[in-house]
Amino acid sequence: MTVTTRRKSNTFYVILIAGAAALGGFLFGFDTAVINGAIAAFSKAYNANSLLTGLAVSLALLGSAVGAFYAGSIADRHGRVKAMVVASVLFTISAIGSGIAFTIWDFIFWRLLGGVAVGAASVIAPAYIAECSPSHLRGRLGSLQQLAIVVGIFIALLCDYFIAVTAGSAEAPFLFGIAAWRWMFWTEIPPAVLYGMAALAIPESPRYLVAQGREEEAEDVLTKILGGDVRTKIEEIRQTVMREREPKLTDLLGRSGKLLPIVWIGIGLSVFQQLVGINVIFYYSSILWRAVGFSEKDSLTITVITAAVNIITTLVAIAFVDKFGRKPLLILGSIGMTVALGTMASIFGNAPTDAAGNPTLVGSAGTVALIAANLYVFCFGFSWGPVTWVLLGEMFNNQIRAAALSIAAAVQWVANFAVSTTFPPILQYFGLGAAYGVYTTAAAISLFFVLFYIKETKGIELEDM
Repeated sequence: MTVTTRRKSNTFYVILIAGAAALGGFLFGFDTAVINGAIAAFSKAYNANSLLTGLAVSLALLGSAVGAFYAGSIADRHGRVKAMVVASVLFTISAIGSGIAFTIWDFIFWRLLGGVAVGAASVIAPAYIAECSPSHLRGRLGSLQQLAIVVGIFIALLCDYFIAVTAGSAEAPFLFGIAAWRWMFWTEIPPAVLYGMAALAIPESPRYLVAQGREEEAEDVLTKILGGDVRTKIEEIRQTVMREREPKLTDLLGRSGKLLPIVWIGIGLSVFQQLVGINVIFYYSSILWRAVGFSEKDSLTITVITAAVNIITTLVAIAFVDKFGRKPLLILGSIGMTVALGTMASIFGNAPTDAAGNPTLVGSAGTVALIAANLYVFCFGFSWGPVTWVLLGEMFNNQIRAAALSIAAAVQWVANFAVSTTFPPILQYFGLGAAYGVYTTAAAISLFFVLFYIKETKGIELEDM
C-alpha cells in the first residue's frame, strides 16, 4: 500500500468515527426541535395554559444544563464510548416516554430525561472528535458537530411536517389511531438506537486509553488514525496526561476571589447567543406563524424552509471562519440580526388583530415578515450559532479550558431555558411585537459586547491564549 493510499484510508476511517460521534449532535438538534410541530396539539390534549406549555418545552433545557455540567467528568471516569451509549439509552427512553405520556407532568419528566442526554451529547461528541482527529483535519471535523445539530433540527421538522400533513393535523389520529403528535416524538427512536450501535462500533479515545494506562490499545487506535510509527505520539500524550490534573472551579477565580474576566466574557457570549431569541424560531415557529394567520400546513412548511436556511448558513460559517476571523463574523451577524428582528418587531407590533387578539398579517406584511425571519436565521447561522462554540473552545488557556467551558455551556442552557419559558406568556399577555422587541434589543447590545470585549483568536495557538 502506498503512503497516499494509506493516508486516504486513514482519513476515511477518521471521518467515519467522527461521523458516528457526531450522531450525538444530530440527536441534540433533533430532540430540541421535534417538539415544534407538536406544541399546539399537546397543549390542547393536556389542557395546558401558556406557562405550563412553556415549561414543557423548556424544562428539558435545564436537564441539558445538568447533562453538560456532569458529562465531562463521567466521560473522564468511564470513557467517551460508554458515555455515548448512556446518552443513546436516555434519548431512546425519552422518545418512547414523550409519545406515551398520560399527563403534562410525566411528559415534562420524559422531556427532562431527553434534555440530560442532549447536554451530555453537546459535550462528549466535540471532545471525542477533537481527541481522535489528526491536527490537519481537526477544524473541519470539529465543525461536523454543528452541522449535525442543524441537520438534526431540519430532519425533525421535516418528520413533523410529513406526519401532520398526512394525518391532516398534529391533533388528528395517525397510524393505529394514535394522535399524530405522539408519533412525532417516536420518530426519534431509530436515530437514538443507531447512535448507541454506532458508539459501540467505534474505538475509545486514544487520550482516554493512555490516561487509563491502556497504551497498547491506544497504539492500535492511533495507528489506524495516523498510520506509521505512533510511539512518539503516545509519549506526547503520556506527558500531557501526567502534567494534567482534574480542573477545578476554583481555577476560574482570580486573586481577589472573583471570576476571571475571560470567564465572564465566555458567559456573556453564551448568554447573548440565546437572548437574541434564536430558539424561539426553532421551538415555537409553527405556533408563531399560526398566531399571525398562516395555516398549520403552511406554518410547518415555513419552519422546514427556515431549518434548511440554517444548514446552508452553517456551511457558509465553516467555509469562512478561518478566512475572515471570528470577530468580523460576529459583528456582521449582530448588525444583520438587529435589522431583521427590528423589522419583525415593527410588523408584528403594528399588525391589526383578529377577534381573539392575534395579529393578522395582511398584504405584503406577511411576505416581509417571512423574509425578515429567514434573514435573521441566515445572520445567526453564519455568526453567533457556530462562532460562539468555536470561540468557547479557543479563548480559554489550557489550564482553565475544561472548567470554563462546562460553566459557559451550563449557563447557555439556563439562558435558553429562560428565553423559551418566557416566550408563551409574553406572546399571550404582550404580543409578538413585544417579544421581538426584547430580542432586537439583545441583538443590538450584542454588537457593542463584541466590539468592546471580544479579541480575535484566528491563527493563535491554543497554548498562547
